[in-house]
Amino acid sequence: MSTVVESLGTTRVIDEAKMQAFVEKAVGEFGAALSTALVALGDRLGLYKAMAHAGPMKASDLARKTGTSERLLREWLVNQAASGNVEYDAATGKFTLPVEHALALADDASPFFVAGGYQVVTAMMKAEGRVAESFRNGGGMFWGEHDPGLYDGTERFFRPNYVQNLVSSWIPACDGLDEKLKAGAIVADVGCGHGASTILLARAYPRSRFFGFDNHAPSVSKARRAADDAGLFTQVTFEVAQATSFPGHGYDLIAFFDCLHDMGDPIGALKHAKEALGKEGTVLLVEPAAGEKVEENLNPVGRVYSGASVLCCSPNAIASGNVVLGTIASEGDFRKVAQAAGFGRFRRAAVTPLNRVFELRA
Repeated sequence: MSTVVESLGTTRVIDEAKMQAFVEKAVGEFGAALSTALVALGDRLGLYKAMAHAGPMKASDLARKTGTSERLLREWLVNQAASGNVEYDAATGKFTLPVEHALALADDASPFFVAGGYQVVTAMMKAEGRVAESFRNGGGMFWGEHDPGLYDGTERFFRPNYVQNLVSSWIPACDGLDEKLKAGAIVADVGCGHGASTILLARAYPRSRFFGFDNHAPSVSKARRAADDAGLFTQVTFEVAQATSFPGHGYDLIAFFDCLHDMGDPIGALKHAKEALGKEGTVLLVEPAAGEKVEENLNPVGRVYSGASVLCCSPNAIASGNVVLGTIASEGDFRKVAQAAGFGRFRRAAVTPLNRVFELRA
């Protein structure tokens, strides 16, 4: 059924069913956005951990167990049930966190853990005002200017994926790299953040020596504490340094984990990496999954990554240089950057639902 409406000073004929479907979608997105904040709250307050493997609970039960407000928990639980995060039994008035959902929301060590992603999203959304200015004036926003929740959330979001794939499939996918690391290699992890990737590699390859570099001093401090807690006092070193000037030479492996697309001078970073590599050295480039064409990004993963690119990754590149790859840069874009930096070999070594892994050699 169609109807005639006035829109922006023009009379138009619209499809009522199509209009209604879009309004319903909008309401669903309102709920999803609000629920994202409530999941982040549940993660922060330990609500999911308290519900995990505890069986059916009422708001009063959860309040006693967590020391939180029963009154606020009532609506929190309704929201979580409406979102499909917990299950509700109308006969008993109790809520249950399924074991599968507990693995994703309560278990930091699970390869399915996603709570860090909610923390990332809520932190990025706080930059909306600054990013609006960037749209108007062409400026950017440095990584270090974001809400601190972004730094913890990023590490918590990416770490499970690295745990599941880095040593088991990504390293072996690169020619001779697993053997070289087992024998004893020198490795630089550029843009190391809180050091999750560096520490994973160090634990897997005890004969190798690892250096993590990042330009965000608070992240480097946290990485140092994490390495000490892991007992890697002599095997791992973290320093504050730029990707275009980090110290050292003769590296067997230089890795960029989910960070080159954020950099304002990715060509300069890869040029410096090429100069710092030893003979037969490898650059491992891990980047978010994206397509070669716009239509290949019109899916849930592309929706997340393109949103993150607008709120965080591209603004950082704009603020720090003159090249903006962004989170949904294509493989062709990375190939051009690698070739401009002087690398003769560029190949896609592995793919997962969230990442593409590229191997670069001189």
